[in-house]
Amino acid sequence: MNRISALAFFGLLASLLGACGSETQSAPGDESAAGKPQASAVDAVPAAPATSAEALIAALEVGNLTSESAVAAYLERIEAIDRQGPTLGSIIVLNPDAIEEARARDAERAAGELRGPLHGVPVLVKDNVETRELPTTAGSLALAANDTMRDAPVVARLRAEGAIILGKTNLSEWANFRSFDSISGWSGVGGQARNPHHTDRTPCGSSSGSGAAVAALLAPLAIGTETNGSITCPAAMNGIVGFKPTVGLLSRSGIVPIAASQDTAGPMTRTVRDAALMLNAMAGSDPADPATSEADARKADYLARIEAGVDGMRIGVFRWAEGDDPRISAAFEAALAALQSEGAVLVDIADFEPDPILEASGLDLLLMEFRDGVNRYLETTAPAVEARTLSDLIAFNDANADREMPLFDQSIFVAAAEAPDLDDPEYIRIRDGIKQAAGRDGIDKLLAAHDVELLVMPSRRPAEPIMPTQEADDAPNAEEGADDEAETDETKEDGPARVGAGWLGAMAGYPIITVPMGDADGLPLGLTFIGTAWDDEKVLVAGRAYERASNMIRMPTFRED
Repeated sequence: MNRISALAFFGLLASLLGACGSETQSAPGDESAAGKPQASAVDAVPAAPATSAEALIAALEVGNLTSESAVAAYLERIEAIDRQGPTLGSIIVLNPDAIEEARARDAERAAGELRGPLHGVPVLVKDNVETRELPTTAGSLALAANDTMRDAPVVARLRAEGAIILGKTNLSEWANFRSFDSISGWSGVGGQARNPHHTDRTPCGSSSGSGAAVAALLAPLAIGTETNGSITCPAAMNGIVGFKPTVGLLSRSGIVPIAASQDTAGPMTRTVRDAALMLNAMAGSDPADPATSEADARKADYLARIEAGVDGMRIGVFRWAEGDDPRISAAFEAALAALQSEGAVLVDIADFEPDPILEASGLDLLLMEFRDGVNRYLETTAPAVEARTLSDLIAFNDANADREMPLFDQSIFVAAAEAPDLDDPEYIRIRDGIKQAAGRDGIDKLLAAHDVELLVMPSRRPAEPIMPTQEADDAPNAEEGADDEAETDETKEDGPARVGAGWLGAMAGYPIITVPMGDADGLPLGLTFIGTAWDDEKVLVAGRAYERASNMIRMPTFRED
């Protein structure tokens, strides 16, 4: 194929990133007027029951709300904001049994039979994650009949804690791994998802609907998935919290795959405490997913430790990934001051040279793993699904081009179909080389050389309008058409400098969090922390310490101009 560089490829999404914000939220659990949506284009729509899952749980516990009334309120708000009004397009389908399930949770609560901390709390699920009551489409019409009638383990774990599956969220089709020219947030099944802060701006992707829905208070919690940027990008662009755990902490069974070496699910929430609450339920080993063999031994009670703080913690300030936008730098300096006020010891890191294999072969790795993974997944789909191989998907898209390819092609699919098999020695070389370059010789080496425990940096640039991009300027590995941004001087001679390095943590399989960092001209900004493998708790603690000191989450305005 006519192959652009992996770095250039990952930049295709950079011009699609966008959002904006207004009022600052009050502290988690505070239901004061400051924590509620302020007057906007949709100020007459039903109010959200709470601004966080913890606030909702507190209201349920004291009897100020029932699960039934909370679910009903979210459904009314979804109708007013997602289906009408701003028409965010963040949710593909709702669970028709959600109200009935809420009533059942209320009856259990009245009988003193709580299932767990999430009892009666509604959760949205990205539509590449299986739920027993709804089809799992990955946004593709080829999987419209994929009603597997099974829960992915991460969903089953949430359900076991008492959570109610509210519906399935829109996404960049096939997690934005179908075309080099894809538009983030668009799918054949769900259409175009939009950013609730500015509806002409991208919600990013591929967990576009999950990010937009949580930002718009259509549910307190949502599941996202990430290979390289799919949780952290929409979280940052929609002004919420997104946590990508260490690969192997959460099961990937029942999730439409991209790349086994990097795929993971993760929480998308309005607060770090909510992310920890959600992670507590989702983490754990799965016999069907060998990558999770250590999960049971490694997982912790993340919520119990979340307030440990960063006093005395040495954190590397990754200036290499700061960029040159003065608006971002000003917000970043304020964020660093907030961390220092919490006792963090900050160490500047200006120099870093990524191993060339990350740019040269990052995309090749995903292409090879995708073909193998998607073929295996298609073998397990519902009987009504006709496509059973990647070649079948390509044929389906060609036959239904008017519905599946009105905006962009399937060039990634075609490239993946031509990629080497996983028993090819070149695959082993690339897989192991990338893991070492991003992990041991990348993040781990930076941490050791500067005697720091975590890296901190801006998450990415402010969002751009929803439109195809003709320029490529991002990072060395590709998912979702190009979600994470981190240019090198060699690939961006005259363009803006790199912002963020979430791609490095994604390629290493290490934990990453993005937390709201204010805004640039009303467009949300995020602050990213990255740690080494299995340091999920430390990353969450740092994110919470910053959140506590800064409180920068913005409420959506649904601005249109």
